[in-house]
Amino acid sequence: MKHEDLSRAEQDAVDAAAFRQLLAHLDHRKDVQNIDLMILADFCRNCLSKWYRAAGEAHGLDISDAEARERIYGMAYEDWKANFQTPATAEQLQAMETRKR
Repeated sequence: MKHEDLSRAEQDAVDAAAFRQLLAHLDHRKDVQNIDLMILADFCRNCLSKWYRAAGEAHGLDISDAEARERIYGMAYEDWKANFQTPATAEQLQAMETRKR
């Protein structure tokens, strides 16, 4: 089911649930200031899309991963990757590896 096929009330409910999850995440990380979020957010668009899909499921909606990603990215995930994603730098990979520890 594409988000365009949802009623406005369904879209609002799904959007609100995803937003509430984002707020809960940010609430959990009170130590992270806005500038920190700009540098390294500790969540990504894919996380948001997963939260969106899960919120949909909680409302009885069958939203695929691809459809959830399209809602979050504003376009097909493959298009976003092809047009906007750049290769990770060595510094980014190191920071990611350090964060995992």
